[in-house]
Amino acid sequence: MTYCITGRMAAGKNFICAKMVREDENLVSIDLDETVHEAIRLCEDRIFSAFSKDAMARGIELKDADGSLNRRELGRLIFPEPELLRRQESIVYPKVVELVESFVAESEARGKSVLINATVLYKTPALMEKCEKIYFVTAPFLKRLVRARRRDKMPLMQILSRFRSQRHLLSEYKKTGKEIVLVKN
Repeated sequence: MTYCITGRMAAGKNFICAKMVREDENLVSIDLDETVHEAIRLCEDRIFSAFSKDAMARGIELKDADGSLNRRELGRLIFPEPELLRRQESIVYPKVVELVESFVAESEARGKSVLINATVLYKTPALMEKCEKIYFVTAPFLKRLVRARRRDKMPLMQILSRFRSQRHLLSEYKKTGKEIVLVKN
């Protein structure tokens, strides 16, 4: 079986996911943040091509000193602009689906159930369809804000922008018709 564990930024998805895996030896997890980072790395050339002009126009440098993609700067570029975010997702999500489907198949072949740890899994219907149930992790706004500042070291306005972009997250998951279990953290 495959499940989705989700929630807003800094709600504690990783903590809850790790706890669930520790408590059930037949359960494994895949972190979509890490999978997205891998997919972005694999799609770097296409991302540079797709966003170089937008980044230049906004004074954002997408390349690190070593020539690799600066994901933080990419995020600063795309998260405030829904169209840019959609463009990036159209490049990266097909690779994410491929990587996750491979992980799920390998895990199921070993007799394991899978937790897909993802904030916006609903945006990938092919993966959402595989999930039997959704665990939605919640935490108070201020607790999330403190966690995000401590963990991500991003400017406050950038964190608030990401929080704002996730304000309707639960309602998006409700649209999937899947059973949702709220987990308070």
